[in-house]
Amino acid sequence: MKAVVDQAGCIGCGLCVGTCPDIFHFNQNDKAEASDTPIPEQQTAKAQQARDDCPVHVIDIR
Repeated sequence: MKAVVDQAGCIGCGLCVGTCPDIFHFNQNDKAEASDTPIPEQQTAKAQQARDDCPVHVIDIR
């Protein structure tokens, strides 16, 4: 599985970065971005929590 953040809708609140910093980080535009690598199994629950808690619902896990 991989996480994807819709850059057009991201408001840069940082909730995902705080919840799952191993997967999410800020880019040069102060928007959240997901790692290009697959989500490690031990990080899946945190990544899903970040997706579920996103206030603008721009995170997808595929």
